Amino acid sequence: MTVKDCGGHKGCECDRDRLYRKLCGALVAFILLVLFVILIVWLVLRPHKPRFYLQDLSVLCLNVTPPASTYLFTTMQATVAARNGNERVGVYYDQVDVYAQYKDVAITVPTRLPVGYQGHGDQSVWSPYLQSMDSVQLPPPLAVALAQDETAGYVLVDIRVDGRIRWKVGSWISGHYHLRVNCPALLTVNEGKGSYGANTGGGNGYFRFQQAAACAVDV
Repeated sequence: MTVKDCGGHKGCECDRDRLYRKLCGALVAFILLVLFVILIVWLVLRPHKPRFYLQDLSVLCLNVTPPASTYLFTTMQATVAARNGNERVGVYYDQVDVYAQYKDVAITVPTRLPVGYQGHGDQSVWSPYLQSMDSVQLPPPLAVALAQDETAGYVLVDIRVDGRIRWKVGSWISGHYHLRVNCPALLTVNEGKGSYGANTGGGNGYFRFQQAAACAVDV
């Protein structure tokens, strides 16, 4: 067995090694302490997902005429409310888009919401216009299904909110989290009579949103 010689100038090297080990140990302990404090603060505060509600959906136009054309022409206005139920955590809404879907296919282009901050217990309401902008072409089977739903008198669409949010606790601001919101909206067409009713030309009140409802939120 060999014994490390710490005499002479080698003694300085041994002292330096011991100092490095102590510094490394102190640094690791400090990092672990900081992570532990962050974990405790996070568990105590535990931010809850904001709650979203679809309050209204006004459909001004929703027109597709297969098989002659599978292009969809639509203009609608969605009223979406969001509430931050956290008592100590604020929410930053960054790059949040709203669009409409039919059977998991987008039928409007995304509309960007204004960047904003939501304090503790605050509520925000947005009413963006959603349009196809002459650029939405549906697959032929989907265009036929939409036309059939309109004829039958009921159309189910989804208002989607997609973007990035950040949490704020005191002066600390988190990184970005992906926000996904789905708000189902049942529309009656011509009071549920569809193309069989007296009014077959569309117009004001032709599409009616049935009931405000909570949305599914994923962060």
